Amino acid sequence: MKRLCSDYGDNEMKYIVLTDSTCDLPEEIVRAHGIDVICFKLALDGKGYVERQDFAPEEFCRMLREAKSLPTTAQITEYEFLERFEQYDAQGAEEVLYVSINAGGSSTNANAQQACREFRRLHPESGMKITIVDSRGYSIAQGQPIVEACKKLEAGETMEAVAACLRDRYARMEILLTAYSLKVIRKSGRVSAAAAIAGEVLGIHPVFTLNDGVSHVVRKVRGEKGVLSAMTSLLKSRMVEGVPYYIGVTDREKYAAEYAEACTAAVGYPPAFVFDLGAAVQSNTGPDAVGIVFEGAYRG
Repeated sequence: MKRLCSDYGDNEMKYIVLTDSTCDLPEEIVRAHGIDVICFKLALDGKGYVERQDFAPEEFCRMLREAKSLPTTAQITEYEFLERFEQYDAQGAEEVLYVSINAGGSSTNANAQQACREFRRLHPESGMKITIVDSRGYSIAQGQPIVEACKKLEAGETMEAVAACLRDRYARMEILLTAYSLKVIRKSGRVSAAAAIAGEVLGIHPVFTLNDGVSHVVRKVRGEKGVLSAMTSLLKSRMVEGVPYYIGVTDREKYAAEYAEACTAAVGYPPAFVFDLGAAVQSNTGPDAVGIVFEGAYRG
């Protein structure tokens, strides 16, 4: 089986891998594997934008710092998915794999499921098979396993086997997250308003796990200097030894080098890469956040 994607050129390819823009995969990786990305829309200070199209992540970080209001995001609609599925069918795709943002934190997965059912109703003659996988996460915890799935498909593995491998990987992917300012993350509900206000007054910074769409505060650190140490020690204690890990930042100049250096010292080898947290993620964390993504214990 070969792959097909209208944006990447080869009409002889027969499958499409689709994900949404919360995957935070760099554009060069998206293009290298022919991954199609459907983008979230968001609003900031009364203006509407499309993630990955209207600005780069570092531009959005600057916009967020200067904004007078908090950003809002909109789910990807059933109609948008149906339109994509019909385009793929017209291209001659035999199989579609869609890997979604955590289903528990967004209606986007449910909209894709409904679009799949509507596609079947409208096009009973089509033999195109649609497989939908819930990533149970966000950002590179969602995106990096998709790259491995593409490699397996490119090597000729079946869609069923690849989907099973993805579900297994997503049951292991973990996210550690911290925000140096709690204004935006308070809005997301990760921290209660009262706790956020108290934290800002007392200089306390929470460190979360964000797995399966559920956030847990696993460490509270007084002062910014202790946050880096807390993040790296938690990484070392929670990750499977020897696996790749990834560092996501809102501001490369402020956070990338020090986190890469500290994580390397803690676990003994550098991150696989440092990436930019995308606009959809920043809309829930604010412009001063860092995430570390890695494989941990199997959660079932």
